[in-house]
Amino acid sequence: MQQKIRREDALAYHAKGRPGKLEVIPTKEYSTQTDLSLAYSPGVAEPCLAIAENREDVYKYTAKGNLVAVISNGTAVLGLGDIGPEASKPVMEGKGLLFKIYADIDVFDIELDTKNVDEFVRMVKILEPTFGGVNLEDIKAPECFAIEERLKAELNIPIMHDDQHGTAIISAAALLNALELVGKRIDEAKILVNGAGASAISCTKLYIALGANVENVVMCDSKGVIRADRTDLDERKRLFATTRNLHTLEEAFVGADVFIGLSKGNTVSQDMVCSMAADPIVFAMANPTPEISYEDALAARPDVIMATGRSDYPNQVNNVLGFPYIFRGALDVRATEINEAMKLAAVHALADMAKKPVPDLVNMAYGTDNLMFGRGYIIPKPVDPRLLETVAPAVAKAAMESGVAKQPITDWEAYGSQLARRLGQDTRISRVINNKARTNPKRVVFADAENLRVLKAAQQVKDGGIAHPILLGEKAVIEEMIAQNHLDLSDVPIITPRKEQELVEQFGELLYKKRHRKGLTAVDARKRMLSRTHFGAMMVETGQADALISGLTHNYPDTIRPALQVIGKEPGVRKVAGMYILLTNRGPLFFSDTTVNMNPTAEEIVEITELTARAVERFNIKPRIALVTYANFGSAKGEDADKMQLAADLLHRKHPDMVVDGAMQAHLAFNVDLLRQNYPLSKLVDEGANTLIFPNLSAANIAYNLMREAAGPRSVGFDAIGPILLGMRKPVYVLQLGSSEREIANMVAIAVVEAQSVS
Repeated sequence: MQQKIRREDALAYHAKGRPGKLEVIPTKEYSTQTDLSLAYSPGVAEPCLAIAENREDVYKYTAKGNLVAVISNGTAVLGLGDIGPEASKPVMEGKGLLFKIYADIDVFDIELDTKNVDEFVRMVKILEPTFGGVNLEDIKAPECFAIEERLKAELNIPIMHDDQHGTAIISAAALLNALELVGKRIDEAKILVNGAGASAISCTKLYIALGANVENVVMCDSKGVIRADRTDLDERKRLFATTRNLHTLEEAFVGADVFIGLSKGNTVSQDMVCSMAADPIVFAMANPTPEISYEDALAARPDVIMATGRSDYPNQVNNVLGFPYIFRGALDVRATEINEAMKLAAVHALADMAKKPVPDLVNMAYGTDNLMFGRGYIIPKPVDPRLLETVAPAVAKAAMESGVAKQPITDWEAYGSQLARRLGQDTRISRVINNKARTNPKRVVFADAENLRVLKAAQQVKDGGIAHPILLGEKAVIEEMIAQNHLDLSDVPIITPRKEQELVEQFGELLYKKRHRKGLTAVDARKRMLSRTHFGAMMVETGQADALISGLTHNYPDTIRPALQVIGKEPGVRKVAGMYILLTNRGPLFFSDTTVNMNPTAEEIVEITELTARAVERFNIKPRIALVTYANFGSAKGEDADKMQLAADLLHRKHPDMVVDGAMQAHLAFNVDLLRQNYPLSKLVDEGANTLIFPNLSAANIAYNLMREAAGPRSVGFDAIGPILLGMRKPVYVLQLGSSEREIANMVAIAVVEAQSVS
């Protein structure tokens, strides 16, 4: 399903905290007077003089080489049209955010208050010393063509109008693969293009550069087929004017091999698709409503290969597959332009990548274990971690081979390692988890629904297609809160346990049967079912729900105890444990046990480690585990150090292939150079740890909370999911007191993913 975005949520997202989506963060030390003297006067004079002597040193001493300008005048914003430069700013900031999270490229967004081509070009031209590249965005045709052409001719840095070339590159890769699957040659394919704007013209030109025959191309605009006898054509449309006896879109469909839709939603009928040639290829890329829906196209022609611009169907043509990595490759060789060779290299890199085995991380995100090249997979998925290391090098090589690279790459292995380090291989785990949850949303009981943060989180996961919420609490109270806060939860069940006498009796009887040998009477069992935590746990136990989220307004033991009594532990598990995931710029870090076991023994540390390792592996991440304490490998004695050393020895004997080591200090777990220098035989010397096991609850909880608070409320490189309760038979997650709406929603997504594996 297409995720529903509420106006209130969108406005609150952009306004909360520091308004907007971007900020400037220092990259050098600034805490001492010496730091400031180096950063500014008098120390700053030295790099200034060096650059004055050699202008290329600007890339060595400043941020220019990793800085892109996203520039617009707001004349063609998304589907909103000419809304002006100020109104376009949220979009430009969003583009900057995508550059950063996908390719670690810094962005300044610039909105120009002019529709004059000369003024626009002049303004961008005089900004050239500041930027390593320019991404033109949301500028209407035909001005966008003239602006890009002039800037490419007059500037000595990479320029790309993404609205033109982004869609062209991604769709061209998909088209090559689709044609290969149906056994058709691009030079023989009859191609129909509906739309004659910037994207349509750029797409068609790129298809021709790939071998399409212009004589086989028919293009339509709002007035019908672009014919040679029309007198209203500009020079760009005239390039694709046909002499064939075709006048309407419907006529042009007959016998076509390929349809490229870059126009408006619902402009193509099933009859039109039925009139196409065998094995038709339909790219209906109007957003958010395609020219024809995915369902209608397949119903009309089961042999169709279908792509859209939407994320909820196979074969999404998404510009984020291109522009971050194209600019990354161009910047890394200091290319003077983004030329045809570089665009074609991106096309072939994307097309080839779709034919290779898909990483488990991507399969997990889309709820499958066998995503492979075929009619439902002709283009890589946006969450694929290989994109950066595939497309950027291809573009960089093309820049070098075409003679526009000022700083060629000589060590490609080192370059690949550098790209991998930029974002961390697993920084996209949160998006992967949410995508996986959306493939099969589950029923999640919220035991603390008389809380606004819980209700807002329920709204978020409902709108996101992540879960089907069930709210427990006083119905009148919850409904009043929903109304007062303008939430849309009218179709979400609200259950007040004290009013569900039949269920209370049924659940009480079940609990009595479970606990009557442990001192619980039948009367007490029924009374406990009036507790929302007990009631919600029993809903999960009896299959009336798939997961329970509780604990926001209760202390942890009071919440976990009912879950253990009602649902219980996995077979063979003696101790449950709590794990947090900290999402950082270096990748996810897993902390355990942060919530349950006060002072576990060495043997219990072993079981906690095993439970944590299994949980990490469920995210398709190889656990690299450090048992941390205050000493390194027996360098000091004491209860905790000895316990962790014994636990490490037990784990080495029991699981010789597990990447686990200790006891060690926490900083050593991440400092690979220090490990190699002092402890070269450690199992963590290659990559360092991503999972920390602590000697007791105090150490684990302090470490987690210190990291979370030290990161600060505005840290975009840090997020938290947890605590995740490990070792339970069914998904039960207990929130920390004060958990935010975002943290609750993250927990729900994890619960849904676990419920998918249980059901």
